[in-house]
Amino acid sequence: MRLTTISTPDLCDEFPELVQVVEPMFINYGGREQFGGQIVTIKCFEDNSLVRDLVAEEGTGKVLVVDAGGSMRRACLGDLLAEKAVQNGWEGILMFGCIRDVDAISGLELGVQALGSHPMKTDKKGVGERDIAVTFGGVTFKSGEYVYADNNGVIVSPQPLM
Repeated sequence: MRLTTISTPDLCDEFPELVQVVEPMFINYGGREQFGGQIVTIKCFEDNSLVRDLVAEEGTGKVLVVDAGGSMRRACLGDLLAEKAVQNGWEGILMFGCIRDVDAISGLELGVQALGSHPMKTDKKGVGERDIAVTFGGVTFKSGEYVYADNNGVIVSPQPLM
């Protein structure tokens, strides 16, 4: 998808009846400050096994939305998985939790927003769910819907806006 310019304020103005706005909570860490695409969801807690599996899949036009339970005790994304996401064409990753290797991730052609950073990696127990509705920030994210993110915020729509 590699959208050239995303402005969440402009999308809110143009499609007020279609968008839901996520409560402000995310920090922009990726090399791409604007990103958007079709949602693929993961629900996991302090175990990034499914994140590892998904970034290894084709991700062109898609954004991985990870409900990591808001954990501030472990990082569910690091530089190696972010690099794998870039290699497989993912537009971005929205992490309701922490990431690590922020300096390396900031240099990648990938949108990454998260609650914060933490140096500790997760356990790898293979625990989690994929393609289920996840709710955080006052919005429910569903696989197949669309998310757009920039420095102004994050919005969700049931249909593509760009």
